[in-house]
Amino acid sequence: MSALVIYNTLTRQKERFEPLHAPNVGMYVCGPTVYGDPHLGHARPAITFDLVFRYLKHLGYKVRYVRNITDVGHLEHDADEGEDKIAKKARLEQLEPMEIAQYYTNRYHQAMDALNVLRPSIEPHASGHIIEQQQLVQQIIDNGFAYESNGSIYFDIEAYNKQYKYGILSGRSLENIKDASRELDGVGEKKNQADFALWKKAQPEHIMRWPSPWSDGFPGWHCECTAMGRKYLGEEFDIHGGGMDLVFPHHECEIAQAVASMGHQAVKFWMHNNMLTINGQKMGKSYNNFITLEQFFMGNHPLLEKAYSPMTIRFFVLSAHYRGTVDFSNDALMAAEKGLDKLQNAISDLERVQVSDKCDTETEKVVKSLREKCYDAMNDDFATPQVISYLFEACTTINKLIDHKATICADCLNELKDTMHLFTFDILGLSTLGSQRSNGGGSEAREEAFGKVVDMVLELRAKAKAEKDWATSDKIRDELAAAGFEVKDTKDGVTWKLNK
Repeated sequence: MSALVIYNTLTRQKERFEPLHAPNVGMYVCGPTVYGDPHLGHARPAITFDLVFRYLKHLGYKVRYVRNITDVGHLEHDADEGEDKIAKKARLEQLEPMEIAQYYTNRYHQAMDALNVLRPSIEPHASGHIIEQQQLVQQIIDNGFAYESNGSIYFDIEAYNKQYKYGILSGRSLENIKDASRELDGVGEKKNQADFALWKKAQPEHIMRWPSPWSDGFPGWHCECTAMGRKYLGEEFDIHGGGMDLVFPHHECEIAQAVASMGHQAVKFWMHNNMLTINGQKMGKSYNNFITLEQFFMGNHPLLEKAYSPMTIRFFVLSAHYRGTVDFSNDALMAAEKGLDKLQNAISDLERVQVSDKCDTETEKVVKSLREKCYDAMNDDFATPQVISYLFEACTTINKLIDHKATICADCLNELKDTMHLFTFDILGLSTLGSQRSNGGGSEAREEAFGKVVDMVLELRAKAKAEKDWATSDKIRDELAAAGFEVKDTKDGVTWKLNK
């Protein structure tokens, strides 16, 4: 099996993954700012790093996965001035800010559970780590890389850049950053408009505030990840992940804060998933073009032609490489739905495959190479589209076996079942439960009971056929078809699946 290589945004190349403290792996991923319902743009990083989490655990690593909840300090337009996103929502809805944060955190968890995204090991809240953020700010001040202005603390990029280099992650030079902000020169309380807030003095109307040595205020948005990453993963850890839109300024500022406070970088691998776009534009609340995950599951949005199950959404996201862009369209989602059905039907059909004394040459070749090909794809920077294409090749073989156009021995059948289950369910996380249309959810017991009822109806149809009561037999088949069930009579018995 090939070694795992990961594309490192910092070095702009794929590098062999060797943990700093094997078998332990520390992974920090930027989570949501909880002031609105989760949308498709939230699904992509969640699914991407869920895949990384699952695969590293499968390889035998002990992974501590930290994903934060931003519930304070994230101002509108990612700026240093303006209103806190959560405080604004609280004011509009006349609720406590923490009431807003809790409500949308719960909504986020519900959507992630539907997508079969595993919960992280630790999910720290920014508001619960104000002391750690203040300590970080004080260290940066003590080291000469921050200054106070009217009760607020700002990171001094010019002072930092003399000793280190600001812009190593994004590739931007300090001069470019200064040029971009030059039109604002002379405005506000910063020495340089490129400087960013570490602590903001709260204006009288600002609801969310904490006492500090400098003022009653709140931390800058960038502080939380540096402070919480260090608290839970140590001064150096393996992976920091997030969306590509966070490379600048958020992750660039995180690197600067880590170096300014400790004298060295904290993160070995920076991983970024690409954007999910709609008509070529980034999908997001700021652009007012987002579709919430609940709207996808229910089908109640003008841009949606129908409802799509959580597993269809997950399959759609994994069908593209995490570093490639994905543009939303109904056609793309319908193709994902068909692809997922093809995969899950083939895995289900494996239970009906008849065993022979030996495999034919082509079947043996497919089965014996499948596991290694899937591992090689995963080890090449988590190339999920390749994994899916190899699983589809296996589906073709399974269909031939069902149609008695190929043969398979017992050992190869067990290997095929094991490999298909491993990569489809355990690693890609495509659970069969999440395939149902989301209409209030359902449990495994409900699914099982549902299946038993359909099987019972088909037994009545089989009895009618045996008694040559063709009218009843046809009526049952037609009624099931009208309800969305596709019934097939095969040599090995009757099969059914739900098509809507």
